[in-house]
Amino acid sequence: MHREARPPTPARPRLLRAGGGWVAFRRTLAWLTCALLLALTVRADSELVAFEIVHNEEGVLLTYAVNLDLSRSVDDALTKAVPLYFVAEAEVFRDRWYWRDLRVANAVRTWRIVYQPLTTTYRVTFAGRSQNYASREEAFTAISRGARWKVAEPGQIEDGSRHYVEFSFRLDTSLLPRPMQIGIGGQADWALQVQRRQWFN
Repeated sequence: MHREARPPTPARPRLLRAGGGWVAFRRTLAWLTCALLLALTVRADSELVAFEIVHNEEGVLLTYAVNLDLSRSVDDALTKAVPLYFVAEAEVFRDRWYWRDLRVANAVRTWRIVYQPLTTTYRVTFAGRSQNYASREEAFTAISRGARWKVAEPGQIEDGSRHYVEFSFRLDTSLLPRPMQIGIGGQADWALQVQRRQWFN
């Protein structure tokens, strides 16, 4: 006499014991969360805290202020007396509905900053002139602010047309020594840049 075959009993789900996979998963999740928070803390987060455009008989004048927050890699390089270069650039465009907008003016400023260990000062070079600062805060204040910077002449602005300024402030890694450029290629820590576009009459 043959017995009727019974279907296999489904396996019961196992409860993970303390110290097992569930605990390990929770520990891994907590570690990843801490690592993410640390990365967000270390990551540079520069921002444009002031930006104003004035158009008058003198031309187009730009006032700005950038709050610079260096990443750990950039800060370490500065501490080791590696010269860093910061560039402010303003492009003025005239709006054209029938074709791409016309760039009517372009203005660029470049600063070089280097730490001098022997005197524990920061040397900032701009437009061929150098000045020493006793603290990093003073040096970066000189670099990251501009007042009434003329970015276009009066004759470059067409009456009755709409214009705008595209502004950027960045750490220019292309001016670093070539071996260092190769070493930092593609690293997000060195991608320091703030941008703004603003229309004016």
